[in-house]
This record gives sequence, C-alpha cells and structure tokens, in this order.
Amino acid sequence: MDNGEIESAEDEFPSQSGRKYRPVVAHDRAVLEMSSMESGSSPGLPNPETSLKKIKISSQANMGSDATEGSSPTHAGFSSSQRESKLELFGFDSLVNILGLKSMTGEQIPAPSSPRDGEDVSITVGRPKSKWMNLFVFRRIVGMAGIGESLLLVFFCGLCTFLTSISLSAIATNGAMKGGGPYYLIGRALGPEVGVSIGLCFFLGNAVAGALYVLGAVETFLDAVPGAGIFRGNLTKVNGTAIAEPIQSPSLHDLQIYGIVVTILLCFIVFGGVKIINRVAPAFLIPVLFSLFCIFIGITLARKDHPSPGITGLSLETFKDNWSSDYQRTNSAGIPDPDGANYWNFNALVGLFFPAVTGIMAGSNRSASLKDTQRSIPIGTLAATLTTSAMYLISVLLFGALATREELLTDRLLTATVAWPVPAIIYVGIILSTLGAALQSMTGAPRLLAAIANDDILPVLNYFKVAEGSEPHLATFFTAFICIGCVVIGNLDLITPTVTMFFLLCYAGVNLSCFLLDLLDAPSWRPRWKFHHWSLSLLGASLCIVIMFLISWSFTVVSLALASLIYYYVSIKGKAGDWGDGFKSAYFQLALRSLRSLGANQVHPKNWYPIPLIFCRPWGKLPENVPCHPKLADFANFMKKKGRGMSIFVSILDGDYHECAEDAKAACRQLSTYIDYKRCEGVAEIVVAPNMSAGFRGIIQTMGLGNLKPNIVVMRYPEIWRRENLIEIPATFVGIINDCIVANKAVVIIKGLDEWPNEYQRQYGTIDLYWIVRDGGLMLLLSQLLLTKESFESCKIQVFCISEEDMEAEELKADVKKFLYDLRMQAEVIVITMKSWEAHVDGGSQQDDSVEAFTGAQRRISTYLEEMKEKAQREGTPLMADGKPVVVNEQQIEKFLFTTLKLNTTILRYSRMAAVVLVSLPPPPINHPPYFYMEYMDLLVENVPRLLMVRGYRRDVVTLFT
Repeated sequence: MDNGEIESAEDEFPSQSGRKYRPVVAHDRAVLEMSSMESGSSPGLPNPETSLKKIKISSQANMGSDATEGSSPTHAGFSSSQRESKLELFGFDSLVNILGLKSMTGEQIPAPSSPRDGEDVSITVGRPKSKWMNLFVFRRIVGMAGIGESLLLVFFCGLCTFLTSISLSAIATNGAMKGGGPYYLIGRALGPEVGVSIGLCFFLGNAVAGALYVLGAVETFLDAVPGAGIFRGNLTKVNGTAIAEPIQSPSLHDLQIYGIVVTILLCFIVFGGVKIINRVAPAFLIPVLFSLFCIFIGITLARKDHPSPGITGLSLETFKDNWSSDYQRTNSAGIPDPDGANYWNFNALVGLFFPAVTGIMAGSNRSASLKDTQRSIPIGTLAATLTTSAMYLISVLLFGALATREELLTDRLLTATVAWPVPAIIYVGIILSTLGAALQSMTGAPRLLAAIANDDILPVLNYFKVAEGSEPHLATFFTAFICIGCVVIGNLDLITPTVTMFFLLCYAGVNLSCFLLDLLDAPSWRPRWKFHHWSLSLLGASLCIVIMFLISWSFTVVSLALASLIYYYVSIKGKAGDWGDGFKSAYFQLALRSLRSLGANQVHPKNWYPIPLIFCRPWGKLPENVPCHPKLADFANFMKKKGRGMSIFVSILDGDYHECAEDAKAACRQLSTYIDYKRCEGVAEIVVAPNMSAGFRGIIQTMGLGNLKPNIVVMRYPEIWRRENLIEIPATFVGIINDCIVANKAVVIIKGLDEWPNEYQRQYGTIDLYWIVRDGGLMLLLSQLLLTKESFESCKIQVFCISEEDMEAEELKADVKKFLYDLRMQAEVIVITMKSWEAHVDGGSQQDDSVEAFTGAQRRISTYLEEMKEKAQREGTPLMADGKPVVVNEQQIEKFLFTTLKLNTTILRYSRMAAVVLVSLPPPPINHPPYFYMEYMDLLVENVPRLLMVRGYRRDVVTLFT
C-alpha cells in the first residue's frame, strides 16, 4: 500500500480532520519487504560516511543502554561472528527475541543485576420518658405474652438499651461534647454523612414520639373523664371473655382535637427555653413518683373481694394461669376482638413495648445545657436504664399475679383500678408523666435539628441555624408541626413502630460508633468510662438490627432506605467536613494492613494497577492559576479503568527549602484543588529542590510506600527546547529518563499534549502500536485502557511489530496474534521487516520532510561535535558534554539517526491518520551527549501529531492465565 492507496481509501474511518482511513488488515501484505538498512545504501540520502568526521573511540564503549541477555555489547569494532543488532538503540529487549514472549505467558524475567534495570444548666439526665404510659400498655403485654415471654421481652429490650448506654457513656466521656446529643457522637465517630442521616431520622423519631406521648395523655384523660369528650365514644363488644358489657373507648376526633391543643400548649412552654422547662419539671415529676408509690401499695393491698371481679390480688394460681402466652386479635383501640384487624405476637409486642425504653437519649439530647457531660450522661443514663428495667421486670411479675387474663386485656387503666387510695391519683400521674415525656421530646428534637443545621453540612437546613446560647424557635415550630401531623393520625399502634425504628437506628449508630472507635483504639480514644468493650458494642448493634426485623421487616427496609437516601443526598449536596471520624482511622488501619499484606515484592500481573506519577512541571509556561497542564490530568484519567486507581501529581519548586517551604504548601493546596476540579483520583506533592534534576531524583527515590509506589512516570515531551533555545532541557530530560530506568519505573512521554482529546472529544480511526521491545505488555495494556474511554471507544487497535530478520517475521506474527488472542485483546498484527526500510524514502513531500529533518540533525550534531572537540583541545580535557565525559562513535550515531528516521517514515506512512500512535521509547545511549538523544527523539517524533513513547520496566503487567 502506497501513499496513494491510503489517501484514496476514504470509506472506512473518518479522521479528526475529516479524512478517512482504511487500516491495514490481515489480508494485506503483512510482511513488508524493504531493502537493506545499512548506512549509505539509501538512494537520495546523504552518505553518512562523509557527513560526520570520524572520532576514534574506546573499544569498551557501550553502543546501547542495555546489553542483550546472552550476547555481548555492540561496539564499533565488534566481532564479525556477532550478529549486529540494528535496533540496539531501543535496548537489550528487542521483541524479535521471540522467546521473550514467554515472560508474559507466566515465566518471570530474572531480576536485573543493575539498578538501571531494575467537637448551663444542670438537669436530670436519662429519666425515663414515660414510665406511666409504659404501664398503660403493660397490662396488654402481660395479657398477650404471658409472664414468661413478657420477662423475656423486657430483658431483651432492656439488654439492648443497657448495651447502648454503655457505648453512649464511653463515647460521651471521650472529650467535650457540644449540642446534638447522639447526632454529635455518631457524626464525629462515623463521619458527617452517617451522622446527618441517622441524626435526621432520630429527630423524626423524637418528633413522632412527642405525638405518641400526647395521645397517651389525652386518651388517659378521656378514659378518666368520659364526659369531657366532644364526640361520642366507640363501643366495643368484647367477645370470648367473662365480661359481658361492651367497653367504651375515646373517639378518634376527640383524640385529635385534644391532642392538637395539648401540643400547642407544650410548644409554648418549650418556647420559654430550658429554664422554664426545668421550673415546670418538678410539677411533672413529683406527682409521678407519688403515683408510683400508690400503685405498688394498691397491688399489695388488692384482695379477691375487690370491686372488679377480674382482680384476684397477688395469687400464685393467677400467676400460673398467666404464665403462658395467649395472643389474640384486637381492634384499632387495642380491645380484644376475634374479627379485629390487628393480630398480636411476640414480634408485634416488641414494637409496642420498645418505646418504653427509648428515654436513654433524653440527657444527651440536651448535652449543650449540661454542666459536665462526661459525668452527667453516664451516671444519669445508666441509672435510669437499670432502674427502669428493674421496675419493668417487677411489674411483669406483679401484674401477672394480680388479675386474670381477661382483666389484663380489657381494663385499659388497670393501674388506676388497683391504686390506693383512689384511682384519680393514678390518672393524674399517668397524664403528667406522658405530658412530661412529650415535653422532653419537644425539647430535645428541636435542639437536635438545630445542632445538625449549625454544622453547616446541608445548606437546606440553614433556616434552622441558631446562635450559640439562643433557643431554636424555628426548629421548635417545625417539630410541633410534625407532632400535630402525627396526632391527627390518632392511632397509637400505628405510630409506635415508626418511633421504634428511628430510635433503634440511632442506637445501632451509637453502638457501631463505639465499636469502631474501640476496635481501632486510636491514640485519641481515651474515654473516662472504662467499663466498655468493642464486643459489647457489636452485640448491642446486632440486637438493634435483630429487633428492627423482629418488629417489622417492611418498616425496617423503609427506615434503612430513608437513612440511605439522606446519606446519598448529604454525600451529593452536603459540604465536606473533616471531624476526625473513625472511618478515617479505619481507612488508615486498613491501608497499613493492606500495605503489609502486599509487602514489597513484585505485584502479580493480574493485580497490577497503573499508579502514574504525573510530572506537572511542563516544558513551557502555564497561567499562574493552572498548576498542571489540563491535558496531563485528562491523560491520568485515561490510564484508569472505570476510574480505579491513584495518580500522584508532583511538581518541583526551585529554591531553598527553608525559604520556599510556605510557597510549597500553598502550591500543594492549589494543585490539590485543581486535581479535584479535574475529577482525578490522586494526591498532590510539591518538592523544593535546587533544580529540576535534583528534585526529580528525590521524588523518584522516595515517593510512595511499598507496592503503592508509582510505577509509571508520565510527562510531556519537551517540544520547545529547540524553538526557544533552552539548552538545559536535553540534560534534564535525559537525566529524568535515566533516573526512571535506574529506579525501575515505566515511562510514558506524550508528544502533542496540547492536541490530546478530553473526555468529550470522540476520536476515530486506529490506535497504532509500534511494538519494538518487550515491555511486559504495558503498551498493549495502555491501548486497552484507552479503548475503555468514550473518546477512543470507536477506534481499533493495530499492532506493528518490527523484525530484524525476514525469517523471523511470519513466526513473530503468529506468536503475537496467538498472544493477543490469549490476552482477550482484539487487534490487527502487522510485521515489518527491516530489509527495505529505505523503500519508504522513495519520494514525495512526506519523505522530503523526513530527509530534511535527517540532514538537519546530521548538520547540528556535526557542529556540536566540532565545538566539543575544540573546547576539549583548548582546555586539555577529555571530550565533555554537560560536565560529563562522553565517548561517541560516528557509525553508531549514523545508525541511531537512520533507525529513528526509518521508524518515523514508517509511522508517517501507515499511521499518519491514526487517533494516537504508541511507540517503544529508546533509552538514552550511555556516554552519548544528551543533545544527541534529543536529536534522535526529534527525528522520531517529526510530523507525528499525537504520539506516546512507552518504555516498560521489565515487569509483566498482563498475563494469559485466569
């Protein structure tokens, strides 16, 4: 295929410029025959014998950067029995050594012998929210579940809250605690996203619980004073019991009206602030304690001649009768009815009873008002939990031995019936207790919401922000609005599961927080409360999850889904905040453990990920507010599959470290911000050094840790070095490549970086690989990574293999095709022999440009050599370049120039319209001046618009095996 054939093939792949290109396919002439590559045999090319003056060199000069394994270095005076390598510029590992493919099929390359290769007011804390409202539903629990299962129920729920109290005490005593209660603790332990999601759910739980307690108080009042009802009550006939008369329950509309009025009155009290609430608290607490005394006195004095026929007094026979369970159906008022809509079992009773043990967070909800949180919260919470649980267990035994099962199920206010001396005391106690609990909820919930808003994580909550020491009036109004909405529902049994889920979710969060912090045991984890262990916290969290599913799997799924949605919303819309949460510590510990498990040995090809070190300092100038070339950041993303992987962006600041330390910190922050802006997963590092070479040498030696060290160095090709006459670039550029080779790092050099596409620019045509040396499959892998990106997904891969001998071509092609098939890579394979590279230079502007570039390079090298020689003679020193002695051979220079010329003309012939070209990067020849290497590279990249020069690091990055 000649140039005319390429230009006339316009119906396959359109190029960026509008032209279309038909790639070389398998049925084309795969082995291109060319004439001999020996210098001087090209017609129309200058004779190298007369182009350069002959310079005598030592016979020990190494003609390539690496010697071929099992063979001798090539010199000017090599033995005639040794076969000359025409591709020695590219190093020892020519692909034409077909056996080299075995390395990527499972056999490892021997370790190189040379480094070159190789977060004030005292109040009562933790008081049960409503012991009386709990006793209000207790007779139903004992009546349904019996004494045995009721004891188990109380123990089960009490154990959950007890373990949560231990976890809460540990976290609360690990430092000063601001407002927000459990939200503050969870957020600082599990991060802002988890803290806000659980905190908002807990806020809803408290708000709904306020409505629960208001309904309990109103229902008790209407049961005690039926004449106070505005509407006619509901009559429920009790079937299947000894009581013949129907039972009257309050009207739903009465519950709604009285509930709304009570909620508004409580809201006014809350608006008065914490001081008003604390003044009102004794009015609620003292009658409650007196009522409790009257109940237990009444139970002990109860006799069989009691006015109610169902009350037997404390009787062993009654105790035995009530030991087993008797689950029944009830109507919406909780009255037994065989045709009722609600069927009760143990799981349902857990949901009914659990709100009785949700008062453990009452003190922590008002943590900002406590004088000493580290003392008040553990003592108050644990004392309340143990006292309440003990009272519940005793109540189960007393109620189970006090009345028949029918009495337990139908007498809605059994405690008032048996109370001494008159039932009115109990009515007052129950009403005041539930109102106190409602007041507690309406006090804690707004402060919780205000604390979340004050953390400035969610902008949508900014309306609820309050100044320090101020009352959260808007949050209180919002909480009252939610309470009123739930009161309108009016059904106690419908509200309690919702409350339970939100509280259990919060308890699980507290336990998980303590579990994580205790397990990680960071130096900052030093709680004053010593009676805790990560296993207890894990058991507490597990109990919370089990109880959630016992109550209702559907409510559990809904609550978890709600929390997940909030979490996702916070992660998308929320502002970033670093609170030193436990997850950060967990990530650190996990990283350390993973790093230790990886060790420092060679990573298996199946587990190999590119970790590019992006050299941001460009060969040119960038705007002051752009610390890295934008296309370098884009290319870093192109090297990752589905965004997986890490990039390290480095830049070097010239100067003295003591003088430039602050400038380096500012530059690092700017670079980090830019990386985030470009959506690159990576880190930024700025190094201060006297010059670029010294800085890069320090980076390449120290950057990374273990197997998390960067394995690929990515930088821009210095196209400006000749245009702007930057004479220091060649030595710096060559030094960087040599440092990478010594440090055993792969290298990717991008020519035409300004033209590199971004993620929105779709490319067409081919991705052409000129696979000259074995690189562990890095070039192949890079081409496959490019295909995973939207920009290159329409391209196809062509692999051009350069063979030195005709006899190896077909064998090489077959091996490479089989190798690509086993690697699950689709690509066309084209083998080019070096028999007649001069056939490419047969005329046309393209070839004229190449010839002109070639002769220009010869002329400049000749002039440079003459200057070096004159300087050496004048100073009486050996031949020097950039302060280092050099030994140059004319024939080798000619050979290297011809090698790059032939490869350049081949690329221009077959890949001028390619989307991107990848070619093996030749290492800088030892003892050659850096200026010469830049001439070789300039000739190689001449007229190629977009080129990646790739050098592997003698480690396999792909494998054939599963």
